[in-house]
Amino acid sequence: MPGLTIGDTIPNLEVETTHGKFKLHDFAGDGWTIIFSHPGDFTPVCTTELGKMAAYTGEFRRRGLKLLGLSCDDLRSHADWIKDIEACSGGCKVDFPIIGDPKREIIKQLNMVDPDEKDPTGNQVPSRALHIVGPDKKIKLSFLYPASTGRNMDEVVRVVESLQKAAKHKVATPVNWKPGDPVVISPGVSNEQAKEMFPQGYETVDLPSKKEYLRFTNV
Repeated sequence: MPGLTIGDTIPNLEVETTHGKFKLHDFAGDGWTIIFSHPGDFTPVCTTELGKMAAYTGEFRRRGLKLLGLSCDDLRSHADWIKDIEACSGGCKVDFPIIGDPKREIIKQLNMVDPDEKDPTGNQVPSRALHIVGPDKKIKLSFLYPASTGRNMDEVVRVVESLQKAAKHKVATPVNWKPGDPVVISPGVSNEQAKEMFPQGYETVDLPSKKEYLRFTNV
């Protein structure tokens, strides 16, 4: 995405939310944060998404993540809409804050503007974007979906685990990786280092090139 993207520090904006006013860096603290935008309150896909976010709150908390929603509707609209979300989510509570951005300033600074969609008055609307922010306040991963496509919360959980493993160990996650699967050791780690860093052992794939760069381990 153009503008704010992976590797950038999120701006320390002061925002008004359903949980009061605060600055983004204060909210994030020293942990991981998911900041996600939705095109509009009282819309079908967004209602299902926030309902699923509410249902997965425990999963995210167990991984040390905070959730922060955002749309261009005002806080009163958010408060009314939350009742619909909770009704459609089987009673799961929306206990994370949602930012109100009726002036459409925050979506621009967080690079969450849909390049094509407009509301009935011709104003810009948020994209269906999601930033995963690390403890250093930098964006580690971003998703961008069109308004017609809802996000997959299992995929969000999967990439969170991947990012956290990569941050803790010098590893990466291979294609179709899911939590519990083996990971690969980063090429910058020598075999001698790997023996010390991964005492549980690792397996090197015998490749035609005879280069020992594809090494699997469990962490």
